[in-house]
Amino acid sequence: MPEPAMKIESDAFASIQKSIESTLQHGKTIRSTLAETSGQGPFNAAWEVEAAVEALHVFASRWTIEILATLYITGPRRFNEMKTMLTGISSRTLSDKLRFLADEGLVLRLVTDGPPVKVNYKLSEHGLTCGRLLSPLVAHLKILKGSVQSD
Repeated sequence: MPEPAMKIESDAFASIQKSIESTLQHGKTIRSTLAETSGQGPFNAAWEVEAAVEALHVFASRWTIEILATLYITGPRRFNEMKTMLTGISSRTLSDKLRFLADEGLVLRLVTDGPPVKVNYKLSEHGLTCGRLLSPLVAHLKILKGSVQSD
């Protein structure tokens, strides 16, 4: 857990918890809707699991979450700024992962003519959507781990 824990006002903390609860309800609705279709035609639990794993494959790769979180939390960044924020990542790995995330449509590589030429990386609309969808999960885990607490 990062030290010190983030202390936020009780009203803001309650608002976060309420939003997490709302997300949980939406998740139940989505799961129920998909479950109703399972068993019809070629769609069954095995198909759903395979489709879910395929949909989430991009997040299973080492450094992916770290890079996406950096861009979601801090906004557009240059290569060396990200490298500094991501302790332990090599330049080669960061370059490879950024290329992979761009190929997956999550990250945009923006080149500004120079001199010197500047390259920034930012989340695409798809990347921002994924970040927004993951935010309630991340908030829940931060609260559970004690990283975020009510004052």
